Amino acid sequence: MDENENIVIPNIMNEEEAVSENSLRPKNLQEYIGQNKVKESMKVYIEAAKKRGKSLDHVLLYGPPGLGKTTLSNIIATEMNANIRITSGPAIEKPGDLAALLTNLSENDVLFIDEIHRINRSIEEILYPALEDYSLDIIIGKGPSARSIRLDLPRFTLIGATTRAGSLSTPLRDRFGIVCRLELYNVEDLTTIVKRSAHIMEVQIDEEGAVEIAKRSRGTPRIANRLLKRVGDYALVLGNGNIDLKIARTALAKLEIDELGLDNIDRKILETIVLKYGGRPVGIETLAATIGEEVETIEDVYEPYLMQIGFIARTPRGRVATPLAYQHLGIPYQD
Repeated sequence: MDENENIVIPNIMNEEEAVSENSLRPKNLQEYIGQNKVKESMKVYIEAAKKRGKSLDHVLLYGPPGLGKTTLSNIIATEMNANIRITSGPAIEKPGDLAALLTNLSENDVLFIDEIHRINRSIEEILYPALEDYSLDIIIGKGPSARSIRLDLPRFTLIGATTRAGSLSTPLRDRFGIVCRLELYNVEDLTTIVKRSAHIMEVQIDEEGAVEIAKRSRGTPRIANRLLKRVGDYALVLGNGNIDLKIARTALAKLEIDELGLDNIDRKILETIVLKYGGRPVGIETLAATIGEEVETIEDVYEPYLMQIGFIARTPRGRVATPLAYQHLGIPYQD
């Protein structure tokens, strides 16, 4: 996979980019841009919890990658004046890993588990009493001499993040008192994010340049910040370091990101359906095998945006391209 293809995959970050992204993250709800419904709801829930003097209910955040689930989790912890421990579903490999995390929490701490849909089912069952009763059942020993002991846990808040809410088991999903869906961002909010990030990065950008980057960011702040950095590189080499409409368009063209934010893989998906399969419905596994991508990457990264802009539709028989997709590719549509 080349660099251009990495740009629009928001859940792929190298170490340097992760550090850089952390510096761009808003620190409180007032700084947090977009997701107004979620933000307003969380304000109420946090204020209510603080007035009661209790920990916040467990929170499930779901939606496509790169929309700010980790950022929002850190903000929730800050607003609750609580410490946050961060881990991920795949990192919790055995019951002892979860027990170590839970027993090291303090009163009102926040435990953030990213990709919670990937947590092992046997570990998930240990989590149930921890979420409901703030207790942990541990088996000591093996065979006939094995015995169970129950440890009391401090009242804590679990924040789970997932790109696939449907993959969560019903018992786990039901234990979250607060469930929030994060939506793809509009161009106006993304423009504000681009200008804020440019200010932090000490990059000069005008309104038209910011709008152009926002329009091609697929509704995703992480991609917007990534494009801003790459366009900034081109501005430094090809111009005077300032980003205007002309340099933004030149840089994005070289990155092969078109006017709607589509990259090579997006076009491959559309062309596969339209040209290779003659516009007939194509199953997701067939589509993935044809273009050489993972099924999860198509479902989590490419498909949500292509569906939002009305270029593909899901049918019982597979994915189909819409007349808008044909128009974008410059291919006559035949019903």
